[in-house]
Amino acid sequence: MPVDPGPSPWRLPVPGPEVGDLVALGADLEPATVLAAYRAGLFPMPVDGELGWWSPVHRGVLPLDGLRVSRSLAKSVRRYEVRVDTAFERVVAACAEPRRDGAWIDARISAAYARLHAMGWAHSVETWYDGELVGGLYGLAINGLFAGESMFSHARDASKVALVHLVDLLRDEHADQRVLDTQWQTEHLASLGVVEIDRDEYFRRLGGALALPLPGFAR
Repeated sequence: MPVDPGPSPWRLPVPGPEVGDLVALGADLEPATVLAAYRAGLFPMPVDGELGWWSPVHRGVLPLDGLRVSRSLAKSVRRYEVRVDTAFERVVAACAEPRRDGAWIDARISAAYARLHAMGWAHSVETWYDGELVGGLYGLAINGLFAGESMFSHARDASKVALVHLVDLLRDEHADQRVLDTQWQTEHLASLGVVEIDRDEYFRRLGGALALPLPGFAR
């Protein structure tokens, strides 16, 4: 079971309807703070060197029964080996590669999630081919919430295969209430079945998800 870091000393903001995606600046990335933030519907992402806390007005989520698997992706699923939590820091490092478009993961974020991984909260789903790490994703599992942070691919469909495997891991008797959070909906994610819901609806679903047990792989 994950290690409980105790309560956060920070008072977390509750975004009203007039507040945009960026809710607050500051605080810290201690495990208790990060976990409290996710439970409150927030997540950290740097803004011009400062620590920003975000709660998108339009949130991206992937319904577990809505994943779109094309024929070519189904072939790729059979091509790769998938592992869980065997190369967490390597996955984060690949996601943090500064040459990637929109790169945002800095040393503070990498260190914070490495601590959360060591405590049993953060997880990686990795795609391997011939013994080489070629893709993957990482995120946090908190009760019935899986908050996806980032993914990378160094081979055809490698990140998509990791996502397919993650969805399979989350499909249990609580699948209809679990929340797979992708932060925002992008064109790429939309092609896989990610939809947008408004912030109030996200908070409603989050409340239900936080009452659920962890999925089996995260216990």
